[in-house]
Amino acid sequence: QVQLTESGGGLVQAGGSLRLSCASSETTFRDYSIGWFRQAPGKERDFVAAVSWTGVNKYYADSVNGRFTISRNNVKMTVYLQMNRLKPDDTGVYYCTADQKMGATMGIEGSWGPGTQVTVSS
Repeated sequence: QVQLTESGGGLVQAGGSLRLSCASSETTFRDYSIGWFRQAPGKERDFVAAVSWTGVNKYYADSVNGRFTISRNNVKMTVYLQMNRLKPDDTGVYYCTADQKMGATMGIEGSWGPGTQVTVSS
């Protein structure tokens, strides 16, 4: 199990950018793929992006492909989500999670962070 904490959310105008961070203080962080999910008010939590433990393999939801970039620094034990050309539909609480697998079904119980709010105004 690995505990994660998100940061970097905020209020931004459409077309703007934000960079989210997902950090851990546990060295087991380096053994896991890390994924980002988001949840808009009244909607289910949706997969956004994931990166393998090496940082080589990356996977994006169609809705963010070409606008968001996921990366990781295993020395700093942090995964980043660079979000560009933000749209109002990107609004939601963003969560990170860990797993041995990548994709929409990833997420070890107990590894989900508390989330960080992203609000994109039109």
